[in-house]
Amino acid sequence: MNAQMTGLAISLGAMQLARKIPMEDPEVLNYVRAGYVFTQLFSLALYFYVSMQIKKKNDLTVLKYVEPKSPMSTEQGGLITTTVKDYDLGETSKAMRSMYMGIAITGFMHLYMKFTQPVFIQSIMGLKSLYDAKVVAIHVLGKKPEGDLKRPFKAAGGLFGATADPATDAASIKEAEKIGAKKDE
Repeated sequence: MNAQMTGLAISLGAMQLARKIPMEDPEVLNYVRAGYVFTQLFSLALYFYVSMQIKKKNDLTVLKYVEPKSPMSTEQGGLITTTVKDYDLGETSKAMRSMYMGIAITGFMHLYMKFTQPVFIQSIMGLKSLYDAKVVAIHVLGKKPEGDLKRPFKAAGGLFGATADPATDAASIKEAEKIGAKKDE
């Protein structure tokens, strides 16, 4: 089962579990809030640790790939030349931005709209997103960057599995270099 289907199943299970928790009790609600804050602080600390590990390894291996074209655009994606260090730091930054967006949305729903269930659900989903993060798997869990963890990371498939992955083959890179050279002229 792919990550999106697993996330959907966990989310639906968490919603059912959240219904059974007496959130109207202030003490229980404070425990749920504390769990949410702990989860977010743990995630933030782990991403900072990952960033430190990436900088410590300082892997300057060149990484070339052609980014996939946008589904709404007719233009082919451009050639990206970076290092493993910069790529991993960029992926960590994306994960942290996603986490910050989740905190903002959950905070709005809880503090302004007075919904309590999203706080509980996001506590669980925050841990799941850490487990799914490829930079965490490589730099914390010590997994080898091969297969699904090979850089550049393949985009997570949608619910129906349709995605465009970055092209890493020599022919695609050469073609993107030609297109880039024509644009420069």
